[in-house]
Amino acid sequence: MSVARARALRKTMTPQEVKLWVQLRKLRPQGFHFRRQAPLDGYVLDFVCFKYKMIIEVDGSQHGEDVGLRNDTRRDAHFASQGFRTLRFWNPEVDSNLHGVVETILARAREHMPEAS
Repeated sequence: MSVARARALRKTMTPQEVKLWVQLRKLRPQGFHFRRQAPLDGYVLDFVCFKYKMIIEVDGSQHGEDVGLRNDTRRDAHFASQGFRTLRFWNPEVDSNLHGVVETILARAREHMPEAS
């Protein structure tokens, strides 16, 4: 995917992506720098934290259909082979449990943080 396509997607984020983006930006003082609609290896990632090799995807119903599931599986395997972990959340989950979604993201990121001395 091109940089121009990623730029266009940033301008047309879903309401759920916007809600999560607001929360992810608040994590920056804690050392979590997420990029939104980031192009990488021919894909556009909803959110990515390169420091912790974490990809966050906010999925609509099309991801539950056969074609969406196959594409997501192939994409997730591609990034897993590079050491990335992908967390997927459904749109209704972001709407109804935003705090829980953010807590899940933090918990998974902390699993891979170096131990403090």
